[in-house]
Amino acid sequence: MSDGDNARALSVLGGHETGALRSNRFLKCARFSSYSGACKQGQTQTAADNARVPSKDNSQNDLPTHSAPAVQYPGDDGRMDCLRFLVEPAKELTIRLKDSHEKAEKAKKEALVESQLFIMELAKELSRLCQRAEVLGHIWSGEDVWPPQVCQAFILDWASQLESQMTGHPEKRAQRELLGSWSEKDVEHAQRTIVEWSRGLKGQPELSIWPGESVVVTLDDLEANWKRGRMPNLLSAMELVIWAILTEGLDKEAVPQLWLTRKQRRQKIAAAHYIPQTVWNWICEAAVEVTLDPDTANPDLLISPDEKSMRCGFERQEVPNFHSRFDGWWCAVGVQGLASGRHYWEVDVGERDWRLGVVKESALRKGFKSLNTDTGYLTLRLERGAELKALTVPFTPLPSVLIPRKVGVYLDYEEGQLSFYDSEKHAHIYTYVEAFDEKLYPLFGTVEIVRDLVIKPIIVRERHCCSALCLWA
Repeated sequence: MSDGDNARALSVLGGHETGALRSNRFLKCARFSSYSGACKQGQTQTAADNARVPSKDNSQNDLPTHSAPAVQYPGDDGRMDCLRFLVEPAKELTIRLKDSHEKAEKAKKEALVESQLFIMELAKELSRLCQRAEVLGHIWSGEDVWPPQVCQAFILDWASQLESQMTGHPEKRAQRELLGSWSEKDVEHAQRTIVEWSRGLKGQPELSIWPGESVVVTLDDLEANWKRGRMPNLLSAMELVIWAILTEGLDKEAVPQLWLTRKQRRQKIAAAHYIPQTVWNWICEAAVEVTLDPDTANPDLLISPDEKSMRCGFERQEVPNFHSRFDGWWCAVGVQGLASGRHYWEVDVGERDWRLGVVKESALRKGFKSLNTDTGYLTLRLERGAELKALTVPFTPLPSVLIPRKVGVYLDYEEGQLSFYDSEKHAHIYTYVEAFDEKLYPLFGTVEIVRDLVIKPIIVRERHCCSALCLWA
């Protein structure tokens, strides 16, 4: 037998053993059901503890098991001795694999704190309840573990949601998060609240807590993009499932859209690193035709004949000095005022300096007065190609990683939200939350003299009758 044959045989034997160890890992995670007692005493299960679990527990946990098949020896073809020669090296190899695996598992689990174990257990239970939500399996199997601080914030957030539903009191979570003053007692109380809620779910038929096909499709999309590295973790998937189960009296198919709206209201900056395709399509359904109003453009700006693009010229133009015209900042507004409904438009902004958003009808446009929320402007601005900020008072600096090349602007007038997205990455950048009470006009600003700022044309997206995630969307 050649060295290559030996290596392949060892690989096969080692591969089966690795599968068995993987099964032990799932068994170990399933046994986290006793976490609330063990963790409160400062105890953490190790891989070595779980290795001593009798095999009969496999049937009790209804988890799949894998065992290495017995080696089939040929009869009298002369190769039996060669195969027997491989047995001892294979045993030695699998022992080394098992030892290294247990050490890695022990190191990983010892680093986990109570809140992390709690999240993994909660994800496991929700995965069972939601049937097809396989995406959660990655979380509770330990393949996507978040920092303790993130876990604590997650637990407190959803406990406050539960308490507000049960008591009717307004949520107090947002202020406490800003102060960062939660204590261990707060987290323990929040965990008890979630445990009581999950116990109540166990007594209900699984179909009654089915989150809906739209949620499952969205979960599939989130998982796929997490695997591609477009999302840092699967926290969004957990949030979506819990929110879907908590929400009562709403159309299940609208849950993903409502979930995003809620996230943007509570987390104004980078609420979603990736917006699922179904939700993105819903946003794009609000696309409107936006054209620039030449009568509002700064005299230094050159407006294209189709009124879809603009840039700075080298000479100031002689134009009528209308009250609605900008004569300081290099800006222009859209022709159409918006006073109701949902509206979406996309802009190719360039890489150096731009300003996008909306301006209130009553806002002044003359001079160089600050264009911020105090003066009726809700905008994002990029300065010198490196400083992205929301022009609140004071201004809100945004991470440079959020700087886009193409911006999607989404206005939901009744919801009181103006959101900005990186339309290439389907990522959320920032959301203004305000009760609108007057007409709003799309605002555009640039200092580019070579490259145009361009309003993108509407792309008509046809609806498809796919029962699952549509590949044509």
